[in-house]
Amino acid sequence: MQPEDLLVHELRQSLAEGKRVDEVADRWRRAGGAAAPPVGGGSDRAAPPSLRALAAALHAQLDALPGDPEVLAAEPDVLDEIAQQADPVRSVGPLPSSAELFDRVHGAWVGRAAGCLLGKPVEKIPRAGIQEILQAGGRWPLAGYFSAVGLPADVAGRWPWNRRSATTSLAENIDGMPEDDDLNFALLALQLLEEHGPDFHTGDVADAWLAGLPAGRVFTAERVAYRNLLNGLQPPATALVGNPFREWIGAQIRADVHGWAHPGRPWDAARSAWRDARLSHRGNGLYGAMAVAAMCSAALVLDDVHEVLAVGRSVVPSRSRYAEAFDRGVALGRADIAQADALDALHAQFGHLHWVHVLNNAALVAYSLASSRGELGRAICTAVTGGWDTDSDAATVGSVCGALTGETALPHEWTAPLRGRLASSLPGFDGTGFDALARRTVSLSAAVVSA
Repeated sequence: MQPEDLLVHELRQSLAEGKRVDEVADRWRRAGGAAAPPVGGGSDRAAPPSLRALAAALHAQLDALPGDPEVLAAEPDVLDEIAQQADPVRSVGPLPSSAELFDRVHGAWVGRAAGCLLGKPVEKIPRAGIQEILQAGGRWPLAGYFSAVGLPADVAGRWPWNRRSATTSLAENIDGMPEDDDLNFALLALQLLEEHGPDFHTGDVADAWLAGLPAGRVFTAERVAYRNLLNGLQPPATALVGNPFREWIGAQIRADVHGWAHPGRPWDAARSAWRDARLSHRGNGLYGAMAVAAMCSAALVLDDVHEVLAVGRSVVPSRSRYAEAFDRGVALGRADIAQADALDALHAQFGHLHWVHVLNNAALVAYSLASSRGELGRAICTAVTGGWDTDSDAATVGSVCGALTGETALPHEWTAPLRGRLASSLPGFDGTGFDALARRTVSLSAAVVSA
């Protein structure tokens, strides 16, 4: 949130939108500003007051610049314009029986937790570091939860992994699903839909954040939007003012419950996710939420992961960069090539993006699902092995695979350590069982289907 860090991220985001940033970039360089943003978190040292003030002023100047008309036309924010440039699947079916729907929703919650937990210890660690950690510990290729047992000290020191989750997220100490923002946002969406119904407004999302979501539990675009809310801004300005992270992955990780609440109605799920996402995101950031919500909706009804992927792709504008990234991941997943070669190809094409950007992670999610045949373990291990946003990507693919399979058929080695429950700092959710969350979600979906 330091202005000098936000500005450098904004220069890259503005350039991607076709803005003419040369003058601003030149002023920043001549003043002694950093040329590249920090990879994780903020920079170690705060800028002097004069440089910080300049960063804030230049960021406001970039916010006011127009984007390239062709880019903006291909990547609209308005829902009706998105629909016009996509080919959304509006319904799939028939719906499963009530018992099967519960099992699938239960599986989606558990699958999301399992994937998130698998990726937690190596969040922020690049692909090469993940591989070295696993190889040094005798656990390569990845096939189970991470462990520190047998890991040489020099490898652990070279890759600063697992610092925040060491006591809760390793095979030797997992005792339920520990708190994570990837689950907190799902809980918040569940509560939002329970309180306001399917016709909620983006302002209701803002109120829910301020009432129940600790500011220290939000990051990147969500943290900027939170700050903008406290400064009195309203959506969609909350997503646009001083927010270089507006096309990062945050909205994509908030979308699952919107899909589960609309089983077999992927376009309705995508619209619901759009209303949530526009509080903090625009463009490709919105599309990530919409595509995931549509896939989560379809996965409760369909049995084939490729059909689910096609449904998710259908709600995305066809000329957008998100569509290109998604298609690339699916194509690699369907190709007869080794996983290492496919991941090399993804990193060659998208490796210039920040590890929390939506586009590279969308490609990896699509690849992980397309290559998995819908198998939970294979999908989440691929998502984590690929690097980038390990816990978020694995949570998303785990959610889809869990919905396809149902909880009763999920592999015991992935589900047993979860103990059927999660931890959360959100009021009323700490220690809640996944079965209870599934029942509440099914009640939501019943109200939507009967409407």
